[in-house]
Amino acid sequence: MKSIFEEMGGTYRQEGDYFIPNLILPDTGEHQIGKYGRMRRSYLKEYRKILYNNYVLEGTLFKHLVEIDQACNERIENIVSDMAKQEGVTEALKATNQIEWVRRMNSIRSRAEEIVLTELVYA
Repeated sequence: MKSIFEEMGGTYRQEGDYFIPNLILPDTGEHQIGKYGRMRRSYLKEYRKILYNNYVLEGTLFKHLVEIDQACNERIENIVSDMAKQEGVTEALKATNQIEWVRRMNSIRSRAEEIVLTELVYA
């Protein structure tokens, strides 16, 4: 009598007295995971363990992390440019008062990152 694993085309190898299934992970390719992808992975590992395990078992974890990282970077760029226009942070300000321009841009960037972390990484 065959097991369900064997009926689905699975095979075993013998290691001593034990039969171990021949499992092969899908080729995930080369993925470069950035800051936000790593943050998402840490969040999933710590607070959403079942979802994390599902991604790992389906072999889609790295694809998901790359998508999150790309979405976060694009969203931050959009938010920063929109907020800079709204608050009047322009190239003219940069030419006249660099310190003020840097202060305002750092403030805008940190607010944009907080928005993205709430919307995409920790959701």
